[in-house]
Amino acid sequence: MRADRLVSIMLLLQVHRRMTARELARRLEVSERTIHRDMEALGIAGVPVTAERGTGGGWRLIDGYRTNLTGLNGAEIQALFLTRPPRLLADLGLDKASDAASIKLLAALPAMARQGAQDARQRIYVDVSGWHQSHEAIPCLAALQEAIWLERRIRFTYQRTDGVTVERLAEPLGLVAKGSVWYVVAAVEGARRTYRVSRVQAVTLTDEAFARPADFDLAAYWDASASEFTASLPRYAATIRVAPGGMRAVRAGGRFARFVAEHAPDDAGWTTLDMQFDDEHVAVEFVLSFGAQVEAVEPPALRTHVIQAAEAIIALYAAPVG
Repeated sequence: MRADRLVSIMLLLQVHRRMTARELARRLEVSERTIHRDMEALGIAGVPVTAERGTGGGWRLIDGYRTNLTGLNGAEIQALFLTRPPRLLADLGLDKASDAASIKLLAALPAMARQGAQDARQRIYVDVSGWHQSHEAIPCLAALQEAIWLERRIRFTYQRTDGVTVERLAEPLGLVAKGSVWYVVAAVEGARRTYRVSRVQAVTLTDEAFARPADFDLAAYWDASASEFTASLPRYAATIRVAPGGMRAVRAGGRFARFVAEHAPDDAGWTTLDMQFDDEHVAVEFVLSFGAQVEAVEPPALRTHVIQAAEAIIALYAAPVG
């Protein structure tokens, strides 16, 4: 709705002080022409908006102008009171502050709106942890968080996945929680890199301040980095056949596989699947785990290795115990 968008523009300008029409259009998912019409409407309504041209220009509110907004709608109230991941807030030392803020916000709401906030808490719960994920020790998270807020360079020791420990001088830019696993994004020797916080063994804050890049967007960096990481993962394509009645078990057991295409069952009721695995070893284990319910079709090497693994199992059980 236009009224909501006009309010959003005012609040965005209050927070960011100056934004271009392009930035506002992208944020609000409208055209730049619509933003220009909205600015005209705000001016007619008495809101002191002004445009500055040239490099570093954009729309802004005349200095000192602010609007106090209390009219939250039902959906906005529910969004504010949906459960924050308690463990992640505890990791950051913000769990008690979050509870206190929620109490203050709830008390400030009109009586009729409080029920909606309480309903949101009781009807939707967000759990960001995986079923098989164990808790990681993150003793250096607080030091990293402090360095990020203070914009101070750090020296830290880090254990790589190959077990080698290295030392780095870095400019910490942000923290990201993926599920319940924490990562720190930092600039090292001019390049932006991502480190798993549980592998950071020690952190020392230096006396050197650094200028945080004005154009750095943590969410955009993470999205791009995650997409690049996913695209770089090894892929092993395979075709399998699933016996009648076996699809439910195969879907349930597909945590380490990706289903690319499912073809219609043949005359005998077998379903052919095109799949992708991390590597051939994972594909062999997947096929064997379903016994006679699943048959490897392509590539031929996969069939060969499944047969070899099955023969090894038969030989093991054919030999006398002990």
